[in-house]
Amino acid sequence: MDFETRIYPRIGGFGRYNRIVAFFSWIPNFAVALNLFCDIFFTLIPESYHCKPDPSLLPSGVLLSNLSQQEYLNFTIPWVKGSGLSHCELYKYPANFTNFTETLPKEVVHCTTGWEYAHDVGLQSNYVTEWDLVCGNYWQIPVQHICFMIGWILGYVLLGTLCDWLGRRQGFLLSVALSSLLGVAVCLSSSPTVFLLLRLSQGAMLAGIFLSSYIARLELCDPSHRLMVAMIGGFFAVSAELLLPGLAVLCRDWPVLQAVATLPLLFLVSYWCCSSLFPESPRWLLATGQIPLARRSVQSFSSRNGVCLNEEIYPAESVLSEMDVAFPEDSAPRYHHVLELRHTRVIWRNCLILGFTLFIGTGIQYCFTRNLHSFSSHFYFVYFLRVVTGALACVLLCVCVDRVGRRGVLLLSAIVTGLSSLLLLALTQYLQGGLVLVLSLLGLLSSQALAMLSVFFASEVLPTVVRGGALGLILAAGCVGMAASSLMELQNNGGYFLHHVVFASFAVLSVLCVMLLPESKRKPLPDSLKEGETQRRPPLFLSRADRDSLPLLRPRPRPSEYNPDSYSRLVAATKKMLAQDAVPYRIGPPSQPPLLAGNGSARGSPGGRAPRAEEEEEEDA
Repeated sequence: MDFETRIYPRIGGFGRYNRIVAFFSWIPNFAVALNLFCDIFFTLIPESYHCKPDPSLLPSGVLLSNLSQQEYLNFTIPWVKGSGLSHCELYKYPANFTNFTETLPKEVVHCTTGWEYAHDVGLQSNYVTEWDLVCGNYWQIPVQHICFMIGWILGYVLLGTLCDWLGRRQGFLLSVALSSLLGVAVCLSSSPTVFLLLRLSQGAMLAGIFLSSYIARLELCDPSHRLMVAMIGGFFAVSAELLLPGLAVLCRDWPVLQAVATLPLLFLVSYWCCSSLFPESPRWLLATGQIPLARRSVQSFSSRNGVCLNEEIYPAESVLSEMDVAFPEDSAPRYHHVLELRHTRVIWRNCLILGFTLFIGTGIQYCFTRNLHSFSSHFYFVYFLRVVTGALACVLLCVCVDRVGRRGVLLLSAIVTGLSSLLLLALTQYLQGGLVLVLSLLGLLSSQALAMLSVFFASEVLPTVVRGGALGLILAAGCVGMAASSLMELQNNGGYFLHHVVFASFAVLSVLCVMLLPESKRKPLPDSLKEGETQRRPPLFLSRADRDSLPLLRPRPRPSEYNPDSYSRLVAATKKMLAQDAVPYRIGPPSQPPLLAGNGSARGSPGGRAPRAEEEEEEDA
């Protein structure tokens, strides 16, 4: 039974209640983005830092009171040409040396008593300054980024499958509850290892929140509202990124910022008590064959949207009656898992292509943002440029995708990303600084659009029964691209050129892959694996507006005289009519007794004679 055409419009469509549910599904985007991008401020290395002077390394005869602060630092810390005071070294003098001349014997040693930090931006204390993760301990910072992304990968894969088995609401509530507890536990971390493990676990739960809310929001919309609702969720995430620097300045310490970021997650726990704020998807209930729950969900949505199912033009045209006809009463639920995709061809191909484009869109952003650092080393310059380009990408997708189509915009984004990357890779040393900045911003804009549209496109072409697990695999591929930048930092950007070459080549290759995707504009969401397999790619250039519904290699079937909708309505009307006690044309009992009894004897005359025989005797007399 087609949910999009036969049930959704008759329970109110994208009515008042659906819009309220969509609004409350945007709030998780804000909470998830706030906790995700807190990691930037947690691991931000101060722009200026140096070793704490160690008096035990100085000669015993030196009078520190005669030295100014700057002279004291120059006397104890080596000066590195071009970067100022050394970050990781101190001077060590002989203990009993008293002849202070220009040829003072000294040796260079590593820091012994910690570091002093100059906090110009962000937090006054964070993960780096709390445990001195600089110099020889710097490797722990990219490892923390990688472990955080591993948590997101595990969350997308495991909790996405859980959404297909338990439902969108159950997966969401489980993720919210565990993420809130882990967020509070992160505030109490006592060592870098504990912080790393807790952030890894919280990342897995944050992935479950984002995935379940994204799918549930999409399944409550009709084709004309799907894009706008998804992009507004992106604006909620952008607002969290814009708000985060101000929160970091106000909070000052990383445990306080972590506690503030956990507050929206604690608010989401209220969804557990009020099921109307985040209901179960009726589309998923119907696709998995949970008919009793689907009936209650349909009744709830119709009543909250102000639609009465029993008051239609024809009383027999009832959604619930058609559900009774389409599904037997003893039907058992049918759950699917993502491993069933190996038996498919079209769905698996779409999943691979969109996972590949998302991997490119997230991984290549590091190449563009690294070029921005050459124009300004200030942290906020690069941060806000990245946020503004993300917001602009959302706006461009809202304007173009419903007009041009998903596949066309995705193809354009891949082309612009590949060209920008190749031009920067080959001509950076020959181009003027302004042109390099423009190409970097253009590439950053197109790569962010490529990533966002890949997620949205995948959610539309994947079937409902495996949408959670399959979309989780695609999002996990995007997290692998994000972790690739941390791998470069782990090697001190030693493989940056190879990283740029590989992702630029992948961007060019993705242009050919996008051509194999179907077009989902103005089309209903596929619910079963069979519907997902029937999707075909249309021609890239369409001669008519209605040609996007035609497959490329198969003609349109001839219209049949048999209409299953009319037949099901007729059956439903007949069953309902027979079940009623008062039928307009039912024959009631006669007001007078019949003249002849069923056994041939007279009921109205004594002696058992018929009235006709008595009349004949009277005539003879």
